[in-house]
Amino acid sequence: MSPRKRKRFIVIGLGNFGASAAEALHAKGHDVAALDTNPDAVDRVGPLVSRAAVGDGRQREILQRVGAGEADVAIVSTGDDLAASVLTTLALRDIGVREIYVKVISRDHARIMDQLGVSETVFPERESAFRLAERVVSTEILNYIQLGRDFSLQELAVPDAWVGKSLRELELPRRYRISVLAVHDVLRDEILPVPDPDAPLKESDTILVAGTDGDLQRVVESH
Repeated sequence: MSPRKRKRFIVIGLGNFGASAAEALHAKGHDVAALDTNPDAVDRVGPLVSRAAVGDGRQREILQRVGAGEADVAIVSTGDDLAASVLTTLALRDIGVREIYVKVISRDHARIMDQLGVSETVFPERESAFRLAERVVSTEILNYIQLGRDFSLQELAVPDAWVGKSLRELELPRRYRISVLAVHDVLRDEILPVPDPDAPLKESDTILVAGTDGDLQRVVESH
C-alpha cells in the first residue's frame, strides 16, 4: 500500500467487534492503535496491530499517548457501556479526531451518538440478524448487504428462466428497476465487475444486484 493511501486508525474497546476491526484494518496495511482497559484483551490484540495499550479512552491524555490525535479515523466499541462511548467520543472530538464510528447496542444508543455528530453508528447484531433473515427466507439470496433504509445489495442465484439469456435481453433495469453490478462464475471463481451485456448467463453464475428491497423481493418471488 502506498503511503498516500495508508490511514491511521485508533480502535477503542477490544471486544469481539473492536478486536476484529483492528485486526482487519491492520491486515490491509493501515496503521492501527488499539486501546482497552482490559490487559488480557490488549495482550491478545497486540501482535495483530501496530501498537496496543492498556488505558481508558475517556481520558484525553491517554488518547494522546497512543497517538489518537494523529488518527484519521476512530472506532469506538466499548460494549454496553453507553456513558463510556459518549465520553470517549467527546474526548476524541476534543483532540481533533473528526471521523468517528461507534458500535451501538440499541436504537436509543444510536440516537444519542447521532446527536453527537459521529460519522456513523454500527449495530452489528441487528445488521447480522437482518442479513440472516433475508437468507433463511429464500434459497435464492446468497448474500445480503443493507446500504440504507429499504435499499440493499444482494447476491442472487441466476433463476432457471434467465439461464442462457443475456442481461440485455432480460432488461432488468426496465422490468424490475434493479441494476446488475457484477456476475460471479462460481465454478471458475471468477467475478466480472463489468459484465458483458450480451453474454448468456450460465447455471453456475450468481449476480450481484442493487435496488430497493421491494424491487429485489419481486425478482425473488417471480421465479
